[in-house]
Amino acid sequence: MAKQVVDEVTMQRALTRITYEIIEQNKQLDALVLVGIKTRGIYLANRIAARLNQLEGLQVPVGELDIRLYRDDVHKADYRELPDVTGSKLPVSITDKHVILVDDVIFTGRTIRAALDALMDQGRPQKISLAVLVDRGHRELPIRPDFVGKNIPTSRHEEINVAVKEIDGHDGISIGQLED
Repeated sequence: MAKQVVDEVTMQRALTRITYEIIEQNKQLDALVLVGIKTRGIYLANRIAARLNQLEGLQVPVGELDIRLYRDDVHKADYRELPDVTGSKLPVSITDKHVILVDDVIFTGRTIRAALDALMDQGRPQKISLAVLVDRGHRELPIRPDFVGKNIPTSRHEEINVAVKEIDGHDGISIGQLED
């Protein structure tokens, strides 16, 4: 059974904190491009962009990144069975831009590694940063987020579930036990 550890208000505050940190650490906000990792990262990136617009009056482009074919846990034999991936959508060129990858949860770092590969196939950014709503630890690769909404330590037998209104009908973060 999952236990809610972050409610809607706290989740919104975490996203606002990430937004303020992005503003504080970037002198050239007009060079930013937010890229959400499918699926929930896209909705979080859109919320950060809306908050940037509200706070700074700036329209930051938001793209979508589909990393399925870049994952290291998909074997080459499986590629024949996967549908064509046309899910990455970048509204502007990312070459010479500061791209902020946005994802819901960082765990081992393998999703982010795949996202970096997918992103580099789209162009050559000047800089890439990483924003995550939840850092749950247990890294297997030397990847560290630049902007973190909440640190939620977990065991390897637990899972973090992020709910967003756009998909799940409500916002929140819950933690539950993995089934064996």
